[in-house]
Amino acid sequence: MLVTTEAGQVQSFHRILDERINIAETKLTQTSYIKDRNNDIVSEIYKPMNRIYISSERIPEFTKNLFILSEDQHFYEHPGFDLTAMGRALAVNISANEIEEGASTITQQLARNLYLNYEQSYNRKLSEVLYAYQLERTYTKEAILELYLNTVYFQNGAYGIEAAANTYFQKKTEELTAAEQAFLASIPNNPSFYNPIKYFDRTKARQERLIDLMEREGVINNEEAVAMKAETIEIHLRNRTDEYPDYITYVEAELKELISTTEGFQSKIERANPSQQENLKRDLKLRMEEVLASGVIIETALDPAVQKRAVQAVKNNLPYKDIEGSATVIDHQAHEVIALVGGKNYQKYDFNRAFQAYRQPGSAIKPLLVYAPYINQTNASLDEKISADDFCVKGYCPKNYGGGTYGKVSLEQALMRSYNTPAVRILNKTGIENAFNDLNKFQFKRITDEDYRLPSAIGGFTYGMTPLELTNAYTVFATEGFFQPARAIRQVTDLNGNVLYHWEDTPVQVWNLTTIAKMRTALNKVVTSGTGKKANFQSSYIGGKTGTTNDYYDFWFIGLTDTTTAGVWIGKDTPSDIKYVEATAPHQRIWKDIVSRIK
Repeated sequence: MLVTTEAGQVQSFHRILDERINIAETKLTQTSYIKDRNNDIVSEIYKPMNRIYISSERIPEFTKNLFILSEDQHFYEHPGFDLTAMGRALAVNISANEIEEGASTITQQLARNLYLNYEQSYNRKLSEVLYAYQLERTYTKEAILELYLNTVYFQNGAYGIEAAANTYFQKKTEELTAAEQAFLASIPNNPSFYNPIKYFDRTKARQERLIDLMEREGVINNEEAVAMKAETIEIHLRNRTDEYPDYITYVEAELKELISTTEGFQSKIERANPSQQENLKRDLKLRMEEVLASGVIIETALDPAVQKRAVQAVKNNLPYKDIEGSATVIDHQAHEVIALVGGKNYQKYDFNRAFQAYRQPGSAIKPLLVYAPYINQTNASLDEKISADDFCVKGYCPKNYGGGTYGKVSLEQALMRSYNTPAVRILNKTGIENAFNDLNKFQFKRITDEDYRLPSAIGGFTYGMTPLELTNAYTVFATEGFFQPARAIRQVTDLNGNVLYHWEDTPVQVWNLTTIAKMRTALNKVVTSGTGKKANFQSSYIGGKTGTTNDYYDFWFIGLTDTTTAGVWIGKDTPSDIKYVEATAPHQRIWKDIVSRIK
C-alpha cells in the first residue's frame, strides 16, 4: 500500500513537472552566414551569439572526459543533481552566511544556460534542480552532454566548443590536439578570469591542472601528460568575417522583404490600418531576428571583384569632400544584383544611398515614362519629328537646358540631346495615365497620385526613386521588354541545406520587341554621340541615359551592355548645386570604370 502511494506521488510530481516545465523542444541560437556567388562566406551574423552547433559524434571523447572529470564526475550516475555535492555546498554556504558554492552538475549548468538566469539565490537554485531533473527525464545523457558542450560559454563571444575552436585556433573541434582541447576546457569554469586573450598564463596553468586530473584518473599516462603540457599553445584569434558592408546591408534589408513576402506580412500590412501596421512591422522584425538566430545560410549573387571595383570607382572619381555617390550593378540575364555601393566610405548600417535615397531622376526617367510608352503606343519611328521649341500648357512652361529652342527634331535626337520640351510634348500626347500605367510595372515604391502630371516627364516627382529602383527598371531594355526585379538573394537555407526562402518573381511584359529595339538604338546614340559620351567604351552593345535635375542637385547615368545594367548617382545628401562637376562628368566615369571591365 505504501509503495503504491509513493508511486502515485511520484507520478503526480512528474505530471506537475510536465505541466509547469516544458522542455520538449530546445532551440539554440546559431550563427548565420551570408555567402557570395562563389560560395565563400562574406559575413557572419551573430543574433545574438556566435554558436556553431555540432553533433556528439564530432566532439572528441577526450573533450567529453575533460568536462565530466572537471565539472561533474558523477554525471552518468545522478538524476540531474548531486545530493552529496549539494549537501557539502550547503554546509559551506551556511558557514559563510552567503552562497559561495553552487555544486551545479553539468545538467544544472545546461538548465541555467537554456532557461534560467545567473542570479545567486536559493530560489534560482531550486528552479535549476527542477529543470535539470526534467532534462534528465527528457534527454539521454549523451544528448545532455552534447547540448552542454554546444551552450557553454568560452569568452570573447564564443558559445560552444566548435565556436571556441574556430575563434581561438581557426580549427574544427575534431582537428584540435589533446593539449588544445584541455586549454579550451579550462575557460568555461570562469570565462572572464580564464580569458585566454587577456590572461593566457592563468588559462595555461588551469590547462595543466586539468591534464594532471586526467592523468590521476587514468585517462592518459604520465608520458602523454608531460607531452601535452610541453606542447606550445598558439592562439590564432579569428575575427568575425564581415566584408562588403554596402552589399551586406542591402542583403539584410532584402531578407526582411523576402520573409515579409513569403510569410504574408506584406499583404497584411497593405490591408491594415496605421496602428495594425506598426504591430505587423514589429512582428516582422522579430520574425527576421528569429530566422537569423536559427542559423541560416543566405546565398547571394555578390561578385566580389565587381563590388571592389565599384567601391573604388566611386571613391576615385569623387574627390570632393561633400559630394556622395552610389552605384548599382545588375546581371540582367540572371536578374541578379551583383554589386552595390552605398556611399564613398560606407560603413555597415549607415544610410545606404543605393537603395534608401529617394532622389529626383531628372532626364533619366525619359526613356521609361516618355519615349518607350509613346513608341509602344503609336509604333512611332525614331525619325518622327517633334518640336523642341518652347511649350506651355496651363501655366506650365518647361525650358530646354540653357533655354535653347531647336525647331523640329527627331525622337532619336530629342532623346540623344535630352531636350526637355519634346519630352513634355510626348507625354502630353501619350496621356499621363497611359504612361504611368507602364511606369508602375517597375514597382517604384514612392510614386504618388501627385506625380501624375506633365513635370514628371523631365523628372519632377514628389519623392523620386532610389538608384537601385531606377537601375532595375532599365533592365527592361535588355530583356526583350519584360521586367523582373533583380535580387541579391538567390536562396536562404538552413545549415543542413534545406531551402527555407527563395524569390518567386514572375516577369511582366512592359513593351513589345519592336519598341525595345528602337529604344536600344536611341540609347546607344546617347552614349556614342549624345550627352553620355564620357561613359562610352568599346562594346558589342552599349546604351544609356544621363539625368540632371533642376538646380544641378543630382547627376545620373543609367546604362547597359549585353550582360550588365548599371546605374550611378552623385549628389549631396542635403541637396545643393554641384554644377561645378558637370564638365568632368564623374558619374559617367564611375559607370565606365565599373562596367568596362565586366566580361
